[in-house]
Amino acid sequence: MEIVFIASALVGGMVLFWLIVLYNRLVKARNQLKEGWSGIEVQLKRRHDLIPALVECVKGYQRHERQLLEEVVRDRGLAQAASGAGEAGRAERALGRDLVRIVALAEQYPELKADEAFLGLMEDLVEIEDHLQYARRYYNGSVRDLNNVVESFPANLVAGGFGFKVAKFFEVDSIRERLPPDLASALKSE
Repeated sequence: MEIVFIASALVGGMVLFWLIVLYNRLVKARNQLKEGWSGIEVQLKRRHDLIPALVECVKGYQRHERQLLEEVVRDRGLAQAASGAGEAGRAERALGRDLVRIVALAEQYPELKADEAFLGLMEDLVEIEDHLQYARRYYNGSVRDLNNVVESFPANLVAGGFGFKVAKFFEVDSIRERLPPDLASALKSE
């Protein structure tokens, strides 16, 4: 009788230990996901903060491109208001297309392309896009890690019991959207 009690206590302790380790693994994966999303938000804010200066710079050179500039401002607002990876991804894709169109506009106007303020803004934008690409990779890696734990058996039983859910990837649709705007516009012209 005593052996059965000890064996039951040992098995119960091992199961409890396994649940604690698994729960902590899920918490760690969720926290990495939050950290990854935070990195994306920082880069998106930098991008959003750069847009008004870029619009003003282009506005001085191009009066009849008002529709493009209005779209950029509208899409910036939508991107800033977006929440979650899915909604933010859609909003940022639209904003990225607008930024590529602004860069393409500069190709039509040599004086704009030579403007020091515009060139400085373009350098900043390319740097931000590079950092954003790295942040997306980190976030998507964190999504993968969390989803692997949440969807794997028997961890999925514990994950479901504690409210852990599968996360969405921050995706881009095309290769052009994965590139900095200066490279994307170069591909477009080819």
